[in-house]
Amino acid sequence: MEQEVETLKHLLDEKNIIYKIITHERVYTSEEAAKVRGVPLSSGVKAMLIKSESGFFIVLVPGDKRIGFKKVEEKTGKAKLASPEEVFRITGCEVGSVHPFGNLFGLKVLMDRRVLDNETVNFNAGLHEVSINMSPKDMIKIIVPDIGDFSK
Repeated sequence: MEQEVETLKHLLDEKNIIYKIITHERVYTSEEAAKVRGVPLSSGVKAMLIKSESGFFIVLVPGDKRIGFKKVEEKTGKAKLASPEEVFRITGCEVGSVHPFGNLFGLKVLMDRRVLDNETVNFNAGLHEVSINMSPKDMIKIIVPDIGDFSK
């Protein structure tokens, strides 16, 4: 799993992206993560793996929102959250530690447009105790997500 952090750092360095690595106590919820990072809940990016009729996708929503499945399903067909076993098999990460760079997993990424409301965003970097802080505009340059209304 340390490998995921190194892979992300390498990717960001290679693209000359400005970012900050934050090491903190293990967190399992967006609320816990915002608290240990000292940032607003809305600046967090939840990266969730969904399983749909057309395959697996990563959906990114702000930390204070939930996936709007009706909106997501317009792009993916009928969908649900992937099981913890599927999350680990596909991403190598535990539920709650998946990073937003779905392209590194060979997955299409759907990003809620509200993620872009923040000057900087924060997300787990493949581990429950390591986060990254960076500009959401830099994030979309690398991920090239499908941006829309995917939260509620």
